[in-house]
Amino acid sequence: MGIVPLAKALELAQEYDLDLVEVAANARPPVCKLMDYGKFKYESAMKAREARKNQAHTVIKEMKLRPKIDPHDYDTKKGHVVRFLKQGDKVKITIMFRGREQSRPELGYRLLQRLAEDVQDLGFVESNPKQDGRNMIMVLGPHKKKTEAMAEARQAQEARKAEAKANPGKSQNAAETDASADEQVDEPAEA
Repeated sequence: MGIVPLAKALELAQEYDLDLVEVAANARPPVCKLMDYGKFKYESAMKAREARKNQAHTVIKEMKLRPKIDPHDYDTKKGHVVRFLKQGDKVKITIMFRGREQSRPELGYRLLQRLAEDVQDLGFVESNPKQDGRNMIMVLGPHKKKTEAMAEARQAQEARKAEAKANPGKSQNAAETDASADEQVDEPAEA
């Protein structure tokens, strides 16, 4: 409508049964719109909610190891670290030394270096191994941000839902096959 005096703008708002909402207060002259204020508040709240939904909180996950860790236990812990890094979280790895192990910090250092090399495609060493009393600490950071990881997870979930809708019989047959396999295992063996 162009530049209109305030009195005329308020008169127009009453005529159309709308509110006069100031959109840009810093502009010269200030920019206002004729609209339903309740609807405006609702839409701005929804935009803020969407922004918070897509915002990621930086989380530091912690994984504790011992210098004389069993190979299978190491693989399990490494799997957890990989999962955390894929989710976009930082991982703090702590090596706990007890008793005589404190005199051999190089064991912990080698273990941390090995872990860093094993997950280098997913993350990088954010802080190098440091001795802190009885513990040695290293922090790994993910290559991709939390928001990117969340978006990938959301896309994968939507793809799974679409596949389940496209092939409803396939998932049902798979469940029946699993149920029949469970029944076979439960039967007692003949001697």
